[in-house]
Amino acid sequence: MTPARRPPCSDQSLLRNDPMYGTASAGHSWVMLELSGGWGHSALLDSPAIVDPNLGRAIARHFETAGMRIAAIRRPGRRPAAPRWRWFIAHSDEGREALYTGEVSGPDDYLRLAPDGSDGAPSPDPLVAICAHGRHDQCCAVRGRAACAAIADEYPEITWECSHLGGDRFAATMLVLPEGLCYGRVDSADSADLVRLYFDGRVNDAFLRGRTSLPHAVQAAQHFVREATGEDRIHALSPLDVVHDEGRIRVRLRGPSGPIDVVLTEKMTDPLLSMCSAKVEGSVRTFVFESMS
Repeated sequence: MTPARRPPCSDQSLLRNDPMYGTASAGHSWVMLELSGGWGHSALLDSPAIVDPNLGRAIARHFETAGMRIAAIRRPGRRPAAPRWRWFIAHSDEGREALYTGEVSGPDDYLRLAPDGSDGAPSPDPLVAICAHGRHDQCCAVRGRAACAAIADEYPEITWECSHLGGDRFAATMLVLPEGLCYGRVDSADSADLVRLYFDGRVNDAFLRGRTSLPHAVQAAQHFVREATGEDRIHALSPLDVVHDEGRIRVRLRGPSGPIDVVLTEKMTDPLLSMCSAKVEGSVRTFVFESMS
């Protein structure tokens, strides 16, 4: 079946009931750059906001060399007549979370931003970014824009559309910075309520893919503990140790009454198409719960 005729990847994922836990995109630090208007397959290399793709390539290299994840952002709804060039830099490691923001006069100035965020000021509010990158995947356009509009109705000042976050089959995907909380299928939830929970210091584990600064096995272990205990605090269950032992992964988490040990194994799925434009099927890693003590 050709990509144009087969069901969207997010619909297929729902039918398979693909697990979302342990799938958050990796990222200890993020830079989000405002690029208003349309985006091509690559927001930085094919965008009318950045006429020269060499400039987009240089901007990406500037931040990726510093070990950062980069994404474009834009306000949902009608595009402004005069573009603005706002930016956010987030550091998401637990205990050192920080979000900085500022504004420059044009895209060339993005090249001169310090990766640590020191060119801006600490942001008093979080940033909520929902992938709506339709040229990258149709599911992000359809599901992402609807979810973004619903959140923006309640939280207009902190809500942005963003370019590709990964995990297209889990559209609509959402990232909350600075903590790096990665959600999936938020269009199936009360998406604005996910943000309300955030302000209460809590997460909705049913839609949480994980925290981007944590190893995938830790993300999965936290899910299994939250599922078993109802623990929903953002800053609970910090990782203490991860040991790979004879095919098993032993994750030790900080619990309210002492350490919690979770034992997992890895399993590869049957081959699947992970995005609408994929032409070759591939297996993906999942984590299987073994025990908890």
